[in-house]
Amino acid sequence: MNTPAIEVHELVKIYPDHRGGEGVRAVDGVSFHCRPGEVFGLLGLNGAGKTTTLRMLSTSLTPSSGHASVNGFDIATESQQVRRSIGFLSGTTGLYHRLTAREMVRLFGELQGLRGRQLDERVDEVFSIFGIDRYADQRCEKLSTGMKQKVNIARTVVHDPPVLILDEPTSGLDVLAASTTLDFVEQARDEGKCVLFSTHIMSEVERLCDRVGILHRGRLRAVGTPDELKQASGERYLEEVFKRMVKDDPA
Repeated sequence: MNTPAIEVHELVKIYPDHRGGEGVRAVDGVSFHCRPGEVFGLLGLNGAGKTTTLRMLSTSLTPSSGHASVNGFDIATESQQVRRSIGFLSGTTGLYHRLTAREMVRLFGELQGLRGRQLDERVDEVFSIFGIDRYADQRCEKLSTGMKQKVNIARTVVHDPPVLILDEPTSGLDVLAASTTLDFVEQARDEGKCVLFSTHIMSEVERLCDRVGILHRGRLRAVGTPDELKQASGERYLEEVFKRMVKDDPA
């Protein structure tokens, strides 16, 4: 339990400009770790570098420099093993509209090596967890925004990975659906999974996150438990801690 499931060391991502020179440093020397049985919250304004960081850890983006490992596998040299170890939910991941919800989740289960009864039972389990049984045989293009998000989450976790990387998982969900998702994250932590969790909603952070990293302009400005960050800043609420970190940034 003491060995981190995610280790990030001086990770950098630079997007070159149209002339081929150095453009935007979207992520600039970020380092942190997340252990099994822990929810690590990554907070930041839009454009802070959160999604770029998560995409590098998922191996869908290549770092410009630095290194990181997920479940003991290097993201640069052992990308296939990393992908088998994670469930990655990104806000830009779409559904295949002509597939039904069940076909969509089964497809991702098959891509992760599930077959036969194991696949059937796991699909039924995640559909029950997220309350989408009634919509299992509807085509994804007919689903509501919230229901599509639930299917997205179901396909993310169908293979029961040890590491979850969730980029704003409650986006588009109503209060009840969001609560179901947060319950699932809590259960995943209790089962010993490592959860890297990005959100703009401070109540979710207060409820879920064992530790928090505040990312601003590509750099990690603070890391600690919510209580540690409050005590260090003298603020009562985590939202005020976040606002102070962003406001006081000399950049």
